[in-house]
Amino acid sequence: MGFDTNDKHTMYSKIKIGITQGDTSGIGLECALGALADPRMLELFTPVLYASEAAVEYYKKGIEEGESIAIHKIASADKAQDKQINLVCTPTSAAVTAGKGSTESGKAAIEALRMAVADAKRGEIDGIVTMPICKENTKSDNFPYAGHTGYFGDEFEGTPTMMMISDTMRVALQTTHIPLEEVRNNISIESIVSKLKELKASLIRDFGIVQPRIAVMSLNPHSGEGGVLGSEEIQIITPAIQQAAEEGVYAFGPFAADGLFLSGAFAKYDALLAMYHDQGLTPFKALTPDGVNYTAGLDIVRTSPDHGTAYDIAGKGIADVSATRNAIYAAIDIIRSRERHDEMTANPLPHYEREKGRDISISELKLPEEND
Repeated sequence: MGFDTNDKHTMYSKIKIGITQGDTSGIGLECALGALADPRMLELFTPVLYASEAAVEYYKKGIEEGESIAIHKIASADKAQDKQINLVCTPTSAAVTAGKGSTESGKAAIEALRMAVADAKRGEIDGIVTMPICKENTKSDNFPYAGHTGYFGDEFEGTPTMMMISDTMRVALQTTHIPLEEVRNNISIESIVSKLKELKASLIRDFGIVQPRIAVMSLNPHSGEGGVLGSEEIQIITPAIQQAAEEGVYAFGPFAADGLFLSGAFAKYDALLAMYHDQGLTPFKALTPDGVNYTAGLDIVRTSPDHGTAYDIAGKGIADVSATRNAIYAAIDIIRSRERHDEMTANPLPHYEREKGRDISISELKLPEEND
């Protein structure tokens, strides 16, 4: 998952991305600083870090090698300078207790998050990369969410879809952070059809896939074994796939999750739709440890490294920044893909004119066979 500066920066202005500190007791801030410490990253985009100055100084000392990491403090995102690590300081600065999460570290995370969201709404940043939070420390009357996804869904237009992405697969979730016993009551023909249509739209606009192919996982073991192990496949999931297909979605299944991943058949599809959290995330994380969490379906582009606060290694200088770097790359790529898609669909005639004069082969027009 990378970013080709020669292909993209010649066409558009440099992207400005907000990065939230996450839980100040976890590895998020040191991962963000570690990724930004590579000067090549500043060639790709302009970072705006929303964090406590004290927390930045604390974690910065643990990762500095050779020259110090230069931090450019600014009052607001519109003052951000190119090729600088710009810091918008949060108003409060709680004591940093690496490895020991608390309600204070949770409040600090939400404070930075709200600041970044406010700037995104004003158009001062183009996307947001969120560092990990601990839901136990963040959920309160002032933040009644079980994670970032629901919060972003309420703050921005659209219907949020939690999607895990990497170079090898994309896994979207039908249901997200709910108890397993509630999954059955939160799936229906209508909700699955709606999710498949939303997923198709995201794959087209955000990833440039012309006609996405989506595999749908079953709810029960062995896809219900014809009703012996559960009837949801017969009564809900299969009719939803059929209805989605009638409405123009290339959806297939339902597939038993173990067979889909073990056989490698998942690689034949542009995305997978899992019925519940662990069904999709367990195999995804096992196969792609440096993956990215993407909130699809919204006006704003929001990504996050696909790992938690990792309190056990926080502040020790051993956290791997790969997932954070990939989250930044993904945000840049998706923003660029949206720009290209919106430009081409706003007035397709100029693009048609550019195609005149060259022969278009049958293979370019042929849709994939459904029984591949």
